[in-house]
Amino acid sequence: MAHQESQHGRSFGEERRAAIMELLDREASVQVADLAALFGVSRVTVRSDLDELEAAGRLRRTHGGAVSLSRALTVSIQDRRVNVNVEAKRAVGRAAADMVADGDSVLVDSGTTALELVRALGGHSDVTVVTCDFTVADLIDRSMPSVDAILLGGELRKGHRYTYGPMTEQALASLHPQISFVCPTSYVPGRGLMTNYAPMAQIKRAMMACAAQTVVLMDATKVDAPGLLLVDALVGVDAVVMDRDPDGLVAADLAEQAPGARLVLTGEV
Repeated sequence: MAHQESQHGRSFGEERRAAIMELLDREASVQVADLAALFGVSRVTVRSDLDELEAAGRLRRTHGGAVSLSRALTVSIQDRRVNVNVEAKRAVGRAAADMVADGDSVLVDSGTTALELVRALGGHSDVTVVTCDFTVADLIDRSMPSVDAILLGGELRKGHRYTYGPMTEQALASLHPQISFVCPTSYVPGRGLMTNYAPMAQIKRAMMACAAQTVVLMDATKVDAPGLLLVDALVGVDAVVMDRDPDGLVAADLAEQAPGARLVLTGEV
C-alpha cells in the first residue's frame, strides 16, 4: 500500500510539472503563489517542482517564479520585474481598469504594471487596447476575446518586447484614445516622470500628448527611485494611480502642478 501511495505521489508530481511546462508555453513566466493556488498545493511543493524542472534544463528559476527557457531572450528584461511588488501592481491595475468603460479605446504603455491593467480588463467588452508592448498584445491575443488590440509599429527593442522610434511616434500622432495609461521607470519629486532610455522618453511624451486623458500608473517603490531622463512633469496629467504615496510626495506635486488631477490610492502595502 505504501508503495502504491508513493507511486501515486510521483504520478501527481509528474502531472503537475507537465502542467507547469504547458503554462510556460502559453504565458512565458509563472509565479509560485499562482501555481500553489492553481494546483492546491503548498508553495514549498511548487518551489520543489520548479527546482526539479530547472535541474532538468527545462526552465529558469526567477525570484518568485520561473521563466520559459525557449522564450528567455524576449522576456528576460521584463521578467526581472514581473514578480516584484506583485500585489501592489495588481491593485493599481484593477483600480485603473475601473476607469475604463465598455467601448473605450485606451493607449497602454509598456511594463509590468501596464500588463496588470490589461489583465484587469478581462471583464470589459468592446475595449480596444493600443500598445507598443508585445507582451500586452500577446496576453490579449491568447486569453482576452472581448478586447481588441492594435500593436504600434516601429523598431523592436530586443529583450524589452516593445517598439519605439519615429514610426511609433508617427502612429501615435494619428491617434486620439480616451485614456493613455503611462508607466514611468520612476518618479522624482519636484522633477517628474523618469525613464532610463531616451527613445522611450519620446514615446511616453507622445502617449501623453495624444489622448483625451492621461493616467499615470506606478507603485510606491517608483517614488524617488533612480531615473536618468525626464519624461515630463505632472502638468497635464489627469490622474495618478498608486498603492500608496510615500510621505505624500506625489500629492504635494499634484497640488502644485495639476490641482485638478486625482490621486487614487489602492491601500496596498
